[in-house]
Amino acid sequence: MVLAAGLGTRMRPITDTIPKPLVEVAGRTLLDRALDALNNAGIESAVVNVHHLGDQIVTHCARRNHPRIIISDERNRLLDSAGGIVKALPLLGSAPFVLLNADTFWIDTGQSNLAALAVAWDASRMDMLLMLVPVAHTTGHGTKTDFLMDGEGRLARAKGDAAGFVYAGAAIVDPAIFKDAEADPHSLNLYFDRAIDAGRLHGHVMDGHWITVGTPGAIAEAEAAIRTHQPALA
Repeated sequence: MVLAAGLGTRMRPITDTIPKPLVEVAGRTLLDRALDALNNAGIESAVVNVHHLGDQIVTHCARRNHPRIIISDERNRLLDSAGGIVKALPLLGSAPFVLLNADTFWIDTGQSNLAALAVAWDASRMDMLLMLVPVAHTTGHGTKTDFLMDGEGRLARAKGDAAGFVYAGAAIVDPAIFKDAEADPHSLNLYFDRAIDAGRLHGHVMDGHWITVGTPGAIAEAEAAIRTHQPALA
């Protein structure tokens, strides 16, 4: 599932007329970069949720053949990260699924990081497996860290600890964690914390460079990072 229903308020004025997932960085939309990552990992279908200027995303997705795209429509009501997933569960099925944010992307240095994440998944120990990245391997993020990881891969909130990692906006999720949840607006952070308490939130450190584009001014910085880390495709 690709989370593409946000308002993109920090990207204004661009997002007054274009939804953030369709903002282009080095000639490729943020959404296409997410879908390309899924396709490169061998994932054949993706659910994409839409809200702000959602008609544009629906039209854009209709032009792609790979992966096959199913739209989860939130145009009438924005449901936040977890609410959007709960609404899409009938489209996702009962097996663990890959989750991506549509407003961040990364540059693989070898094997697909999503494919490596899938190899690291262990349903017996995990409710969620988050892709992580060291702060030093990010562009556009700053210095804040999100999670600390112990020697067995279990995560805890970093709470400002410089030794922590950044959540790279990609995860594998067991849909069973949403049992009895309602498709009402609420955040995925609730489920992160529940999984931490149960010792079932795990992390996997990606190999490559991660980029987030939060404001119009960050586009040039992101494009410079692409030229540095992926010059052949800049």
